[in-house]
Amino acid sequence: MMQKRYVSIWFRHLLADWQLIRRPELKDVPFVFGAPDHGRNMITAVSPLAHAQGIEVGMKAADAKAICPGLEVLDDKTGRAASLLKAIGEWCIRYSPIVMVDDFSTDGLFMDISGCTHLWGGEREYLKEIVSRLKTKGYTVRLAMADTPGAAWAIARFGKITPLIAPGDHASALLPLPPEALRLDEITLNKLRKLGFYQIKSFIGMPRSVLRRRFGEDFLTRLAQALGSSDEILKPLQVLEPFQQRLPCLEPIKTRNGIEIAITKLLENLCLHLQNEGKGLRSAVLTCYRIDGRVVQVNIGTNAATHNVSHLFKLFQLKIDQIRPALGIELFVLVAPKVDEVIPGQEALWTTKPGLNDQSVIRLLDRIAGKVGTGAIHRYIPATHYWPERSVKNCVTTTEKSGTDWRLDNPRPTELLSRPEAIEVMALIPDHPPKFFIYKGAKHDVVKADGPERIEREWWMDKGDHRDYYRVEDEQGRRYWLFRLGHYDGGQKYKWFIHGFFA
Repeated sequence: MMQKRYVSIWFRHLLADWQLIRRPELKDVPFVFGAPDHGRNMITAVSPLAHAQGIEVGMKAADAKAICPGLEVLDDKTGRAASLLKAIGEWCIRYSPIVMVDDFSTDGLFMDISGCTHLWGGEREYLKEIVSRLKTKGYTVRLAMADTPGAAWAIARFGKITPLIAPGDHASALLPLPPEALRLDEITLNKLRKLGFYQIKSFIGMPRSVLRRRFGEDFLTRLAQALGSSDEILKPLQVLEPFQQRLPCLEPIKTRNGIEIAITKLLENLCLHLQNEGKGLRSAVLTCYRIDGRVVQVNIGTNAATHNVSHLFKLFQLKIDQIRPALGIELFVLVAPKVDEVIPGQEALWTTKPGLNDQSVIRLLDRIAGKVGTGAIHRYIPATHYWPERSVKNCVTTTEKSGTDWRLDNPRPTELLSRPEAIEVMALIPDHPPKFFIYKGAKHDVVKADGPERIEREWWMDKGDHRDYYRVEDEQGRRYWLFRLGHYDGGQKYKWFIHGFFA
């Protein structure tokens, strides 16, 4: 079983750093963020210069100005820090697929980095890389790595020796730290101080029954989480897909050839996983994390489940021009959000009309869809309805089957209007085909006609008259599908419509 390792990132001045990134002119100005609270303006965040003058979070803005006359008070907004932390957490996904927001202190992140550090040359280099990148962006951070989230959180905020705790050493690293390192509530901390417990080693050896009686169950839970004897449930910013592959790059990828190599490697690993599970890809999303912090995505879809690497690569090749690497891409993530079971086809030498069961046809459709879009490709199957416009159904996949067969007893037009359109007709005898009709201002003389074919209305769905359909041909050889609505009545003007076109 892989050794679990976690990183805690503490943003010491999250909002202040964010403001300095936006307004560098405040670098030499002490400032704070304030928000109204019961009629008073309370400080919610403090800049390093303001903190150095004794201003703390939770003070009244008026008192802070008395301490520091040149203090600038900026308006804070509800949820601003949480939104900023979430955005930074999504950026950190390039270092680990599992990134969580610290719900206790709301100024930090957790990362499950199990199995990730070797991609950066080891744990120490991994921490250096993250600190360097965040510092370059303008954030002041402290990081720590340990076997449990609780231990990493404690070392990041209270550790004084090293941020890198070797596997198995987290318990001893916690001993000299204050009780605040266990993420306890203020009431429990006050009880510990009154009893003279200023370090974790002062009470860690006491019987659990005594600790539970004096400090409660939550105290024991936090202690157990830090020591690793109890699992801590953390909610990732992004839910991990079961079929996902990641490819970090030691050097940023800038060329088309490099992107193609990365896609090939990802597809090989993903398709091997799919093949072992007996599944095939129906859709895939490639996410490219650029070195400038921006994210580029392209996606593909298939008409049938497949784990054929070469075919999927050809689909991605059609989208590579949409990937703008800019200064370079440092992480590729390939996800298959939709997969289906793959049933191996039975080979037969005498098969001459495989139709949509032919993989070459399906691959051709996939490539056409990649070029012109899936909305340009349609497949229809018969539906169990009398009414012509309801008797066809647009399929979602090439494998969808119909519960009925196509009607072959009477010809049907190759192009059917979604809604019949009214026409003007002249017929010598009302129940006979028309001599001519006018459609969109153009007159069509009828030279041949066949019919009528009566189609009754589906009374269980709507009410109305039946239709009498005629197949007619005009003087230019064009064929149409016309119908008269309802019975002819000499005292009532009947209506004619055009509903389709024959090839």
